[in-house]
Amino acid sequence: MNITAEEIYIMQLKLGDKIKELRTKEGRTQEALASALGVTGQAVSRWESGGSYPDIELIPSIANFFGISIDELFGYSSDRERKIDEIIAKIDSFGIKARGDDEWVDECLSILRAGLAEFPQNERLMITLADTLSEAGWRRHNEWLYYDEEGYMRHDYDTHRKNEHWTESVKICETLVGTAADHEIVNRAIGILVLLCRNFGENEKAVSFAKRMPRMNRCRELLLCAAADGKEEAKYVGEALLLMAREFAEQLVYGLIVNKRHYESDMPIDKIKGAIAIFDLLCDDGNYGDSGGILIQLYLYLSRVEWERGYHDDAFISLDNALEHARALESILDGEEHFYTAPLLKFVKTKAGSPAEIAKTLPDDWPWWCNPDYSQVAKEIKADPRWGEWVGKTQE
Repeated sequence: MNITAEEIYIMQLKLGDKIKELRTKEGRTQEALASALGVTGQAVSRWESGGSYPDIELIPSIANFFGISIDELFGYSSDRERKIDEIIAKIDSFGIKARGDDEWVDECLSILRAGLAEFPQNERLMITLADTLSEAGWRRHNEWLYYDEEGYMRHDYDTHRKNEHWTESVKICETLVGTAADHEIVNRAIGILVLLCRNFGENEKAVSFAKRMPRMNRCRELLLCAAADGKEEAKYVGEALLLMAREFAEQLVYGLIVNKRHYESDMPIDKIKGAIAIFDLLCDDGNYGDSGGILIQLYLYLSRVEWERGYHDDAFISLDNALEHARALESILDGEEHFYTAPLLKFVKTKAGSPAEIAKTLPDDWPWWCNPDYSQVAKEIKADPRWGEWVGKTQE
């Protein structure tokens, strides 16, 4: 089919408009685009004004610069976002952050790499890959720690630097921090960088990244509470309370772990029980929703600490509590919509998830947090006949 001069002119105008739209939307300059393509800023200016048309050889590079397909560059309708949503939803369905195994690693990484091959430089896929690589690094290589002469935990930097998953994750995150237009993606990248730079011994770098984030009293969750009204405000308050409870619980456990001397008394038992009690306070009707995930972790670790201090019966009560929460969590991972029902949380929706056999993985996940060394505890508790009985219940 012959294309008329008028049709070619319209295509030029549309392409120039599209380049300008994409560039201004992402806050990039004509000079930045020109530099990436190896042309002059004046050339880009002429494209956008309709005075000229990019060489055909530059079209793929222009599309890659903006992380879109060539069809989208020319303004054709595309199901790109739907496909990207499906890829990320597929990764989410693996529930990798709640799992202790590494069976998902190769498949998830393969899915994301294929997605980026189809949609190069897409920021959403890049941060999902970086996050998945970070988690893969924990599962495949673990975190190597030791305690110094004063009892404080230190990281084995040399071993961590050999973790290829973490190394790749850092490279992706550093790219996103410098180029991503979406502030939420930048913040996620910084969150990953802080931990991994710390693990590599680049503490000053980790601190510099951390200082770029807002203080807790200016975080999104608390500002949403201040911004809303009525039922919407009640929802945001509930979400903030749950998030702060989870973060507090994790930081409390890390606070215990960071100094080995904390384990010279029964103090860790009381602290962990106190963290659990916060969720009892919020979820006072017994519906713990998706908070069951953190409660499983707390009860698994509590059982380890109780056994270590001679409270063997209590340890198995904690293991049964972990199993109870696993069953409850499995019951709401059915693809349906669920809400918390406690007075302070009744407008909060639980996170949707695909069906998962959480209970069956508990024996492998125990004790969740692995520091200080628990090898002797594991040897002793697993020799108790009740361990075998508990494992049997998890497999039912």
